[in-house]
Parts: sequence; C-alpha cells; structure tokens
Amino acid sequence: MRIGVIGTGPIGTTLARRLSAGGHDVAVANSRGPETIDAEALEFGAHAVTAADAVQGKDVIVLSIPFGRIPAVAPLFASVPGETVVIDTFNYMPHRDGAIEAVDNGQVESLWVTEQLGRPVVKAWNAVLSQTLQAGDAPAGTPDRIALPVAADSEEARRVGMRLVDETGFDPFDAGVLADSWRQQPMMPAYCTELGLQDLERALNSADRDEAPRNRDRMMERYFEYTSTPTREQLVELNRSLHR
Repeated sequence: MRIGVIGTGPIGTTLARRLSAGGHDVAVANSRGPETIDAEALEFGAHAVTAADAVQGKDVIVLSIPFGRIPAVAPLFASVPGETVVIDTFNYMPHRDGAIEAVDNGQVESLWVTEQLGRPVVKAWNAVLSQTLQAGDAPAGTPDRIALPVAADSEEARRVGMRLVDETGFDPFDAGVLADSWRQQPMMPAYCTELGLQDLERALNSADRDEAPRNRDRMMERYFEYTSTPTREQLVELNRSLHR
C-alpha cells in the first residue's frame, strides 16, 4: 500500500521502518521539513517528503504527532479522499498538550480527533510503549505475542488497521467502534500492559472510565519516585499495578 506517516518521534519512526521493510511504499514527514528526517526512519526504503505530500495519493495515512497538534494539521486533510484510511496513534497527555476542555469533560479522544479532522479515524498503536513497539514485536503465531487493540467505525478501515498492526509484529484485536475506544486510552487496563489476545479482551471489558483521573494521579506519583528514566519493564509493571 501507499502509506504516509506524519510524525518522526519514536512511534512514527518505528512504524515507518516496519512498514517500509514490509514492502509498503512509505512517505515520511514531520513539521520541520524533509531535510530534518533522520536516516533511521528511511533505512528500509521510506522516503522523506513534506507533510502536504505525505497525505496525497495515499491508501493509508498514519498520524503520530502530539495530540494537541491535531488542529494544526487538519487543513492537510481537506482534499484527502474519503476512502483513505487515517490512523490515529496518539494519546491526550494534559501535561504535554495543554488542557483540551472537551476531552477533559469526557469526550472520547478519537472522537475529538474525528471532529478536528472532519473525517473518521482508526485508533491503533496508541496502547503500546515506544520501547515495546521497537523491541517487543514477534512473528504471527508466536506464543504470548503481544496484542494491540484497533478501533474504528468502519469495518473495512478497522480491517486495514488490524492488518498493519499484524504486519508490525503484534496480534491485532478488534476493539469495535470509536465510541468504545476510551477503553484503550491511557490509564486503562489495556494501555501499555503488554497482554496477549485473551487477557487484552478481559482488560478492555473491565475498563472503568471513572478510574482514569485517579489512575493518572497515581501514575504521576509513582513515576516521579524513579531516580532515573524507567525501563520498559518498569513502565509496564507500573501500568499493570494501577489495576490491581
């Protein structure tokens, strides 16, 4: 497929590498221009382009930018055909994005993104640590392969998202429609806890929206107890501990 990736942080870079290594025609863009894109993202054949070019003539567009920057890129989608699958990989982090009143008042993150872009999206790769995405992948059929939820209102778009999740080394789980994608948002049991398919399904079903604010406070308290940057294993354990 022809895939555009906007965002060259750890998630966007890893996805550009995996998808281009898998044979897709991948164009990568960021907010600073193609000349600033690190060679790591281009190692397996992806090519650097402007953000405007990254959305033109694509089958799939992957957005991997800070949540608060969505309104700034929304104009790029005015001429993107409706059949193009747009995948949202990000999460709302108030300390980074600033307060977004609608989300603070309970609007599901991906429904807010849908409003900003003026088109539906697929929610995928948001419930995985960047370190896990980089090093936790495994071939299909591997025992204990980590599973990731994929949500979308369109069944066809959800299938595309699930196919790509599988190709990047994780078992895709059909998480239903966007209205239910709060179950894979931060501070929920499915978020960055590295579960297999059966455990992921249980985690999604057990999610409680009312727990998110309390869990965020607990997370921040525990995070700042570390004297150095926590490892992947420490972060996974921290996320799991919120739900015991």
